[in-house]
This record gives sequence, structure tokens and C-alpha cells, in this order.
Amino acid sequence: MNESSTDLRTPLYALHRELGARMVSFADYALPVSYAAGIVQEHTHTREHASLFDVSHMGQILVTGRDAAAALEALMPADLIGLRSGRQRYALLTNDAGGVRDDLMAARLDDGYLLVVNAACKADDLAHLEAHVAARDDLECTVRMLTDRALLALQGPRAADVLAAVAPDAAALEFMDIRRIEAFGTECIVSRSGYTGEDGFEISLPAERAEAAARRLLAQPGVAPAGLGARDTLRLEAGLCLYGNELDPVTTPIEADLAWTIGRARRPGGERAGGYPGADVIGAQLRDGAPRRRVGLMPDSRVPVRAGCELLDADGRTVGTVTSGGFGPTLKRPIAMGYVGPDSATVDTELAAIVRGQRIAMRVTRLPFVPHRYRG
Repeated sequence: MNESSTDLRTPLYALHRELGARMVSFADYALPVSYAAGIVQEHTHTREHASLFDVSHMGQILVTGRDAAAALEALMPADLIGLRSGRQRYALLTNDAGGVRDDLMAARLDDGYLLVVNAACKADDLAHLEAHVAARDDLECTVRMLTDRALLALQGPRAADVLAAVAPDAAALEFMDIRRIEAFGTECIVSRSGYTGEDGFEISLPAERAEAAARRLLAQPGVAPAGLGARDTLRLEAGLCLYGNELDPVTTPIEADLAWTIGRARRPGGERAGGYPGADVIGAQLRDGAPRRRVGLMPDSRVPVRAGCELLDADGRTVGTVTSGGFGPTLKRPIAMGYVGPDSATVDTELAAIVRGQRIAMRVTRLPFVPHRYRG
């Protein structure tokens, strides 16, 4: 979808235009889908060097107060009370049916918890958190959306060297560490994380400093801008979920192959078992298995298989649906993810996708398609 005149703009909008970005409308924001180099080149550059992504459209929510961790654990199955300061976790907000309201990063800082949530969900997430806190007289907790900050993602094997040149303290971070670091003339919140499968960093900083910081990073050798297109192909090759595709309110963490997000202390028999929406459903699936499962899919032809395509077994019975699909530039072939029943989820199971009325041979494969290269 092309950019709309009503779209919101990130602090880097003018820079994107200056760099020749092709802008599109995404989650009510005008964002770059690609630059002059194109999606495949931006993808490859990220795998080989370092790319800068503008992810300022995502929500940054700060939860503070004595009961911040308890308030959050009442809404998600992650172990946040046991999370030490300076670390973060991938986590899921769940609903009463055990489905996923949103996926997010939850970081513990000295003064509270910083949540980075999806742009399309951030208003609902904020309202959900606020309503929960307001309904509990026993919680000493404050929830606040940080509307005056930008978020940059520097991703790729050279990201550490690049960021160390402008922020030496960042070099000591391990995967999923997060710190307040002085950089770009201001205090930044820097985490060693990202959603590309590559080593990298996410940098939260005041909105008014974002353009200068981006220009300084882009001036470093080996750094190039990248847009939403490359971000999507990278996360697909890395086998990572996209909210609205692999995750939604009717999909449980167990179906999504995300049981690892449920902390040991939060599981049945754990010291803080349950207590979050959908805990009974999710606990039962942990014990008995789920009615479907997210899998990797490899087409046997060069025909891309897109989200929404029906999946059939060898007998022609519908067994699932593709949720994400496209061309994997690193593999130089089409790849996809989807959901199938347990009997069709074994690696190397032969399936077929229906693409424009034609059957395309597929086989179930392990995820990720391209190994992750996180540090630590």
C-alpha cells in the first residue's frame, strides 16, 4: 500500500525521503519498504555487513513501581520476576482463550520494565495494561507510553564494530543484554537484540536526536539503510513469527512453537504457575499437545507460496494454511511458514499448496531456514 497523506511519520521521515526510499503505509505510519538498492540487496547487505532499520513506529511502554513485575506476570506467561536487571525476554500477552494479543520484548531496567510492542497493537496494549492496573487496588504500578522516543535497529555481522566506534560501552553487551549508554550526545537505551536472525542492536533514544544518530551510523563504513521489505525476508529466513501472520488472538503459544517463552516458574507445578489469561488452555496444551503446529515449508518449485494458501496432504485433505511466504534471498529459493495438524508436522512430510488453483509440491522442513547468528 502506498503512503497515505494521513499516515503518521517517524523522526526519520525526512531522511528516508532524502535517501530515496519507496514509502508505504504500514500500521498507520509512512515507512520505507526499500531504498534504491532494492530488497534483495538490502537483505544481502544485512547478512554480510550492517544495515540500519527505522523501527520508531513500534510502541515503547515503561512500567514502573513496586509491583510492576507482578502486574505484568498477571497478563503474560513470561518469568519477569526472575529476570535480572539489564536483561530482556521475548514475551507474549495472552487472552482468556490462550491466544496471543501481542508479542513483545520485555526488558528489566533499574527503574522498571521497558516493553517494545508492535505498532498495530500498541494502543490496545497500553489500554489493556492500564485497565489491568486500574482494576487492582493492591498494585503499586504506573504504565506510560514513551511518545518522545525513536527506535533504531542496527543489524548484521559488523553491527558490533560499527556501534563500538560511536558508543564503546555497547561492545560489552551480550545477546539480550540491555543498558543505558551515553551515545550520540544523549542517554540511549541499547539492547543487543533484533528480529533479523543476525547479531545486532536496538537503540532507543530521544526523538530529536534520532536523525543525527542515524546519519552518524550511516556514515560508518559498511552501513546502509534497509526497509520493511528486507526486514520481512530476514525474519522469514530466521523462522521468526510476525504478528498478524503467525500470531493472532486465536493462536496459542504452543501452536506457534513458542512454548519456550513460558517460564519454568509459570508452568504447571512451577512456583508461580498460571495466573495469566488462558493459563488453563496453555497448560493443557503443554501437557497434551496442541491441535496444530507452526512449521517451516519448502516449495519444490520456484513458484512463491504466499500467506493464505491452503495446504493439502498426500490424500488431498486440507491440513493447514500458509501464514508467511516469499523468496529467501540467502537460500535463493522460495520458503514459507504455516500451520498444519500434528500428523502433518513431521520434517520431510510431503504436502501441497494451492496457488492460483494449481498444486505446488511442498515439504515440511526445520526452522530456522538460515541459522541464527546471535552473540552469546
